[in-house]
Amino acid sequence: MSYIEQKAVAEGLLFAAGEEGIEMSRFMYVLGLSMEEASSIIEELRETYEQPDRGFRLVEHGGAYRLITKKEHALYYKKLIESPTSSSLSQAALETLAIIAYRQPITRTEIEDIRGVKTDKALQTLMARLLIKEMGRAEGTGRPILYGTTKEFLDAFGLQSLKELPPLPKETEELEEADLFFDSLNQVSLD
Repeated sequence: MSYIEQKAVAEGLLFAAGEEGIEMSRFMYVLGLSMEEASSIIEELRETYEQPDRGFRLVEHGGAYRLITKKEHALYYKKLIESPTSSSLSQAALETLAIIAYRQPITRTEIEDIRGVKTDKALQTLMARLLIKEMGRAEGTGRPILYGTTKEFLDAFGLQSLKELPPLPKETEELEEADLFFDSLNQVSLD
């Protein structure tokens, strides 16, 4: 692999490592580099990211290298987080969220079996709003992702724990009671 490719892979590793970062020994192992070669790549990337036309920098903290955003751009990151977005969820997203809340951990296929329709878009929306997360993988063919709710879900709906969710209606009860849950979800602001 050429030096340019090594540098590109190194950048990808730093990105993939996320907040945890990547330790030099692991970095060297994955790329098959010596300490000197790995240090050279790290230093070149660090210098590149310090340029004013770059949005992040490379730091070493706790023995791991990671990418962080630049402090001088903090105002824009805050605006991103606070930017107005549609504060309500679609009916499909609400149904999907309710199924996950009551049946977690649950796979996409199990959700689709209950809803009777595809849930890809609803799952993407819920993940983007940090209301659900991957809880692991199910055993079996393809090892599908298991979904569950997050702390942000509890915060958004004013719950201390999942035990505070309203009880599911009995099959013999009217469906109007189930609609009460969805009505209360629609009234919650999810900014």
